[in-house]
Amino acid sequence: MADVPSTIPEIDERIAVLRENLRELVEQAAAFSGAADEDLTSSRIAEQEAELELLLKRRGELSSRRP
Repeated sequence: MADVPSTIPEIDERIAVLRENLRELVEQAAAFSGAADEDLTSSRIAEQEAELELLLKRRGELSSRRP
């Protein structure tokens, strides 16, 4: 997983990229057939979701510190 950005705009940009990646992965999962493809796609989706969760948490922390 990449380093967590330190500013809200950087986090927002990374969140947008992750959401687009997830959308594409879900489309790929629907198009692929076969256990190996499904396992790889599921793994990639899980990785992207974990990173998205981390970024959303970090964004919330930064937002709560703002005056």
